[in-house]
Amino acid sequence: MVRCDHRPGPEHRPRTAAEVLTWSRRLLDPALRRAVGAMPDAMRGVASFHFGWCDERGRPAAGPAAGAGGKAIRPALTLLAAEAAGGTAAAALPAAVAVELAHNFSLLHDDVMDGDVTRRHRPTAWTVFGTNAAVLAGDALLAAAYEMLAEEPSPAVARSVRVLARAVLDLVEGQHADLAFEERTNVTLDECLAMASRKTGALIGAACALGALHGGATTARTDRFRVFGERLGLAFQLVDDLLGIWGEPAVTGKPVHSDLRSRKKSLPVVAALTSGTPAGAELAGLYHRDAPLTAEEAAHAAALIDASGGRDWAAAHAGELLADALTDLDAAGADTAPAAELQALAHLITHRDH
Repeated sequence: MVRCDHRPGPEHRPRTAAEVLTWSRRLLDPALRRAVGAMPDAMRGVASFHFGWCDERGRPAAGPAAGAGGKAIRPALTLLAAEAAGGTAAAALPAAVAVELAHNFSLLHDDVMDGDVTRRHRPTAWTVFGTNAAVLAGDALLAAAYEMLAEEPSPAVARSVRVLARAVLDLVEGQHADLAFEERTNVTLDECLAMASRKTGALIGAACALGALHGGATTARTDRFRVFGERLGLAFQLVDDLLGIWGEPAVTGKPVHSDLRSRKKSLPVVAALTSGTPAGAELAGLYHRDAPLTAEEAAHAAALIDASGGRDWAAAHAGELLADALTDLDAAGADTAPAAELQALAHLITHRDH
């Protein structure tokens, strides 16, 4: 039986963000491994490699990247939202696992579509097992996510499935828009914000809504938690885009300037391209070519984005979204300690080094 009476000290002080992530991983990992372990052999092998649990031959992974499945921010938000709504983390654990499975479905597919060769300091699954196997493994993870929700003996099952399904539909629409932007030279900032809201904000919003739902929240309170997550998700994407340009490879797990070398139209890039500045016009000359950027050109592009104001705009807008998200959290009437922990986690994921 999972023990969720975890708060330190007699006064139940709020935990730090680091403590929350350690706690949530301790709850999540055994249940996540069981869900993946129940998948058919071939898909289980690809998924286990993707999560960092084993090498390409199925042997337990070794080295500093072993088991490096990321911070699992989304399931942590699900578990905390359940507590903030007055329920327990244990009640929301199946939903947290489902969210993590759905998120990794998108990562497997994204790596294929974007041609990324590394994730979390390891080769991506498609480079090891092939494109078809990686795509099918992503499909299997999504099916496992719905299976996890459907098996939970809760009156919230039907609504939970709808919440996750809508988020996945939005995520897919956002990914489609992201890919379509690669072929266009006239992407507007509003279009890019809408794309990011779907691609990232929708699933983080669903993670918070699912937690609140399984924590016993009313429909109105659940919607407040969802909006909190959606705003936080967009802020998270802005910071992620900044890291994709200026982040250290040791932190991001990807080569320096990887987003720029593939001419990805991330939010700081589109802000720069639409800035009406000389630096933005010069950046357009680099970006609107057929060939990928060289390392030197990518470094110059990063300087142009900075000079045009794209970097400052992205950082400022992330801050505004965080403030709005925390206002929504207050409006949800969250319990004091888990609300403070949600705030701490929100600050952590929107203040990574960039």
